[in-house]
Amino acid sequence: MHRCRHIVASLLCLGLLSGVALARQDAPVVPAHRLFHIQLGAASAQPASGRLLLFATDAKAAIAAAKDGKVDEVDTSPFSPEQTSVAAREVSRLAPGQGVDIDADTLAFPAGYSQLPPGDYLVQAVLDVDHSYNYSGRGAGDLVSDVVKVHLPAADMPALTLVKQLPARAPWTFPSSAMSATSMKYLDEAKVHTQPIDFTSPALTAFWGRPIAMRGWVVAPPGYDAKASTTYPTVYYTHGYGGSATSLTAVAAMVYGKMASKAMPPMIWVLLDESSPTGTHEFVDSVNNGPWGQALTTELIPQLEATYRMDGRPNGRFLNGHSSGGWATLWLQMRYPKIFGGTWSTSPDPSDFHDFTGVDLYASNANVYHRPDGSAYPLVRDKGKVIASFETFARLERVLGEYGGQMASFDWVFSPRGADGRPVPMFNRDTGAVDPAVVAYWRDHYDIAHLLQANWPQLKPDLDGKIHVAVGTADTFYLDGAAHRLKAVLDSLHAKADFRFRPDRTHFDLYVEGKDRQGLLNQFSWEMYAVARPDSKLKPAAAAP
Repeated sequence: MHRCRHIVASLLCLGLLSGVALARQDAPVVPAHRLFHIQLGAASAQPASGRLLLFATDAKAAIAAAKDGKVDEVDTSPFSPEQTSVAAREVSRLAPGQGVDIDADTLAFPAGYSQLPPGDYLVQAVLDVDHSYNYSGRGAGDLVSDVVKVHLPAADMPALTLVKQLPARAPWTFPSSAMSATSMKYLDEAKVHTQPIDFTSPALTAFWGRPIAMRGWVVAPPGYDAKASTTYPTVYYTHGYGGSATSLTAVAAMVYGKMASKAMPPMIWVLLDESSPTGTHEFVDSVNNGPWGQALTTELIPQLEATYRMDGRPNGRFLNGHSSGGWATLWLQMRYPKIFGGTWSTSPDPSDFHDFTGVDLYASNANVYHRPDGSAYPLVRDKGKVIASFETFARLERVLGEYGGQMASFDWVFSPRGADGRPVPMFNRDTGAVDPAVVAYWRDHYDIAHLLQANWPQLKPDLDGKIHVAVGTADTFYLDGAAHRLKAVLDSLHAKADFRFRPDRTHFDLYVEGKDRQGLLNQFSWEMYAVARPDSKLKPAAAAP
């Protein structure tokens, strides 16, 4: 193509394509860069700042995919990341009535808008006011425009106006279609038996120099009486990447409904919010995020046990979590084996950095984008089909913002702090090259398999038999590889550990048993209860005579 351009240029210089040149003079002049004008309209009466994001998608395809042919939102998706083009820029104090231009070629994914094929597109602007889009998408306080159809390329600058401020999502508001019939049946009871956690941590407050709260919910079982002498085993649960205190209310409704229907035994469930402005803090003591493990085990748990009728013995405290929550609970069990009586961790984030979603971070000249043969490392798959590569995700995250993305979240949890006060990136975002010095820090502080192997004689008396891991062999994010490595390490130590590799299950259907989308949790809960109450005669409702 470069050679053809040179030939055309030479012919124009010789006057042999003068007709073409004249035709071009009559055509509209299309700028090399695509500029959009974004104005702050009725969405806010005050000046607004944040990350301005511009989304564009093929109009015909989007309208055809909409149920009623009406598209109210243009957004990106991790399961079709290149279907929507995204451009971004930072905005400071955009006043009502004022506008700002966004060059959709300067910082864009998957490429600049000037490279989009000619055609009709639906576009929408979003001002991410708290830089949380990477973690949770658009949300409370964000300012959005209407969806507008534009034809690209265009000689004139398309303009959009931010006309709406998004409300906060209230707890306990979720589509009934996403909830089981049992959860909906007992929803009102669940609300009564669920109390919020809003605990200001002295340790975290000292680290950050401002009040830092630990949030979540305590779900008491049916029949709970705060004045009675009965105590209950307690499950500490935390969500995966993208979760929040608000989303945990769906878990509260689910576990209460299961206890009310006797599919699960009576226990207290503590649902912990592990989200933060930097992503998920994983309940580790981090030089970047602060002492979250310390705060949980020395501050919050004692406070909760002084408030609720909890079984305060190690064999009365259990852990459960999925994905990032799976890694966090696996970490907590290993780090504090004397405090917890067992973890049931599912599809945990990489627990052995020899297989970081398929990448061996310890390999010579390791690169998270490309294998030694130059092929791309995949990151997301579905039914055997690769949906997105590691590089695709990293590039999209870079456009969406500096904070809260999955790759940045790993750095905030695992990396040393740099001279600029921020975590040192584990890999170069331009090339994918891994920094071996940073990986060495990750290994020594947070590689669970490595730490188990290095410290097993000291850990064994309090940890042996307490690790339970379940993962699908078709995990969407390739997390089964690290789980296999973790099992191999524990097997080599002759440790007692329970690993369940569920054939053909993905990240999202791992818990399904028959028609119950969370059926595996029933089994986990009875296994926990058997540890805490070995002499109990209680049985699951389905198994009762």
